[in-house]
Amino acid sequence: MSLESQELAELKLKIGRVPTSTELQIVSAEWSEHCSYKSSKKHLKMLPMKGPLVIHEKGFDSGVLDVGNGYVVTAHIESHNHPSAVEPYGGAATGVGGVIRDILSAGTRPIAIFNGLRFGNIEKDKQARWLFKNAVTGIADYGNCLGIPTIGGEVEFDDCYQNYALVDVAAVGFGKKENLIKNHTTIGDLVVLLGGFTGRDGMGGSQFASDSLESEDRSAVQIPDPFIEKLIIEAILEARNQKLINAMKDLGGGGLSCAVSEIADTLQVGIEMDVEMVHTRESNMHPYEIMISESQERMLIITSKTKLKKLQEICKKFRISCSVIGHIKSDNKIHVKKGNKTFANIPTDVIVNATLLDLPSKKPVYLKTIEKEKKFKLISNYSKTMMTFLAAPNIASKIWVYGQYDHEVGIRTVIKPGHDASVLRLDNGKFLSVKIDGNPKQCYINPREGAIGCFEEACRNVICTGATPIGMLDHLQFGNPKDPEIFWTFLESLKGLTDFANYFKIPCIGGKVSLYNETPAGPIKPTPLIGVLGLIEKKPLIPQKIIDGDCLVIVGDTKDEMGGSEYFEYIHKFVGGKCPTVNFAESKKNMKVVLKVIQNKLLKSVHDCSKGGLAVAVSELCMINQIGCRISLESVPGEKLDVDRILFSESHSRYLLTLEKKNLKKLETILKKNKVSFKLIGKFLGDRIQFTKGTKSIIDLRVDMAQKTWINSLKDLVLHG
Repeated sequence: MSLESQELAELKLKIGRVPTSTELQIVSAEWSEHCSYKSSKKHLKMLPMKGPLVIHEKGFDSGVLDVGNGYVVTAHIESHNHPSAVEPYGGAATGVGGVIRDILSAGTRPIAIFNGLRFGNIEKDKQARWLFKNAVTGIADYGNCLGIPTIGGEVEFDDCYQNYALVDVAAVGFGKKENLIKNHTTIGDLVVLLGGFTGRDGMGGSQFASDSLESEDRSAVQIPDPFIEKLIIEAILEARNQKLINAMKDLGGGGLSCAVSEIADTLQVGIEMDVEMVHTRESNMHPYEIMISESQERMLIITSKTKLKKLQEICKKFRISCSVIGHIKSDNKIHVKKGNKTFANIPTDVIVNATLLDLPSKKPVYLKTIEKEKKFKLISNYSKTMMTFLAAPNIASKIWVYGQYDHEVGIRTVIKPGHDASVLRLDNGKFLSVKIDGNPKQCYINPREGAIGCFEEACRNVICTGATPIGMLDHLQFGNPKDPEIFWTFLESLKGLTDFANYFKIPCIGGKVSLYNETPAGPIKPTPLIGVLGLIEKKPLIPQKIIDGDCLVIVGDTKDEMGGSEYFEYIHKFVGGKCPTVNFAESKKNMKVVLKVIQNKLLKSVHDCSKGGLAVAVSELCMINQIGCRISLESVPGEKLDVDRILFSESHSRYLLTLEKKNLKKLETILKKNKVSFKLIGKFLGDRIQFTKGTKSIIDLRVDMAQKTWINSLKDLVLHG
């Protein structure tokens, strides 16, 4: 039980008596930070959540976008940080299961999973390697068993996640608009629990996720069973087709307590339920244990008495347990009984409306000194540095990760992981591009600009496939919100995301806030993760093989802003400097023109410049295509900078366009006409990655040697330490 003393007093005042132990447990689950968002809810309203494609329905656990021709896309993001830090395989796997059920609860079929992962320093830390390896396997096993492709994501390593893990899982669903569940009910309707058995696993998981991680509470980690989840998906979709579902909600944080109270509150009704009717895995469970258990693979359905028999037949066909646990009443109360004995009888609005906090915030002391940048010793051998850099865990290829995911199952995947964004084929002839991005290093140095940069990078990535951004999901992960300095970083990040979303008219269609991400070593760096969905009306730009003689044009300026760069932190072990900022007008202009030249079919591929800067982005093109290049650093547009800054600055709004020489004049005409900053910086040829400045060679690497290091280093580190 985790109610604070003033909350307990408030609860007594609201119900006019001392609460029963079951009522206390129910309210504790719903009032936990994890479920009630009491620190952040009033601030989240600043995000724009409306747009021409956004469909709002009451009670949906996922965002819904109209993609035309009678079809919708749904999307949601969830985290399973605390459980994954304790038991990475089960924690990560159940994170996948939970977000899949959020998609299902809208009445859409889940068609893709993508994730964002954060771990400690795997070069030095065995525990970080163990967490990483097992979380990846948990995600892979669960998604692969369901037959839902895991089509992308991103991974980052940082000392601030020592003995911890951030496991964010997002999912996308697809369906016909007419099949969306319109949550409604009438008095006397039945409340049905279907799916897995309720046990003592996951007990108090939402309270566990609302505290800093100082102990290993394994009882709070749920047990995954993807095979039941697969059957639930098929059963729910068949029940939907037969119009047997009046309302539906998945059982996530807080278990039955939250699902029952939230669905009752959404529908403005009461629910009377009997815990003896719940199918349980263990005997002698107390009513409060049944109410707050977070056992997985369970859905709550409201159906009418006349439809019950058909629903039961579908459950029997798919061998899923299904229990009628209660019925709808008009009194707006949650009445929990065991047989004839009452254990809780409490108004729904009391349960679901935790008092929202207005927490103080102040600029962190560390930010007053962090902008200072010092002079570094000049690097004598950039080729050697570049090889070291390509092996860095945050720069190295993530093929070891996504190679474990089945990303082709379901025949929708048109662009697979390993490129800027992944692309799915939709049934209406259009395509959906998705990407998730984060950058805690930059968010630590400047929370507002860092968060904007994550958003812009995710947009750039979908732009590279020829998609127009149509919606975003955010996942805001911070330490203890009661620390005014940490809360300030949360508010700054949120303000930055709001400004960017408003300017670009990209609505926020869903998100998650995860706070108390702390260990005895301290809080994590501010870690907002941004997922962007983009729509392609005709055809995506599928990268074509680059060959000798192809040209490389860069769009966008390279600036002197190295703060939070991989280069500063990995090569120079320096935290600080000026964080890259996004010029909104320049960003929009560059996005528009890149989409235009893609639509004009002038390009072979587009790749954005981000982590590791220009040197890494160009090298990736060479290594993926197994071809060399010759790049002139003095041709790179922007301020006149030192060599290391041109190579490794992580300035935003930059795109690398590859094309055949014959299309160069046409491309240059369009770019000039649209007044964007651009330059032909080199061409592809041979088998060496070469960067020059004037007559001087700066970097000269063999492609095959670079590729071997880039592809194998992460796998070798994880498997052999």
